[in-house]
Amino acid sequence: MKLKFNSGLEYQLEAIKSTTDLFEGMPDQGSGVQIDFGKADDGMFNELGIGNNLILSNEQILKNLQKIQTTNNVLKSRVLIEEGSPYKFPNYSIEMETGTGKTYVYLRTIFELNKLYGLKKFIIVVPSVAIREGVISSIKMMREHFKELYNNVPFDDFVYQSKDLSRSEERRVGKECRSRW
Repeated sequence: MKLKFNSGLEYQLEAIKSTTDLFEGMPDQGSGVQIDFGKADDGMFNELGIGNNLILSNEQILKNLQKIQTTNNVLKSRVLIEEGSPYKFPNYSIEMETGTGKTYVYLRTIFELNKLYGLKKFIIVVPSVAIREGVISSIKMMREHFKELYNNVPFDDFVYQSKDLSRSEERRVGKECRSRW
């Protein structure tokens, strides 16, 4: 039995857009952005590898966030990072009801962020082994669907194991980083 996914559900598309619009104004990372490997402490490249480069100021992200909050009738944030927050970086919460396709939405959001901004690396953190297994299963089931929706964009996924860093390390430089996430 092969499941057919509906890519046109309006509430899911709105959730995806609410996330991608946070980065409005950011240039496409895949369009000639180069990495200077001489700056190992700039936050984008360090001993852990190469990260996505966020080329937006906190002020612009806050402006984008407030616009999204207004559109969605959510109380506007006064600041991007609350004083006393345990996080020293912006973090966001996209909340959806049970049974609405949250896994589909966050996986598709990854593809949209790649398409719109060229972002290539994503980490999905889950609270339990059961949910991890569900996400792995969803990725397998949706792989062909996303390939059809996103012009066969290559992607790779794996479960991070702290005992085996070689899978993370192989994506550090060169062609392995090109279009894999």
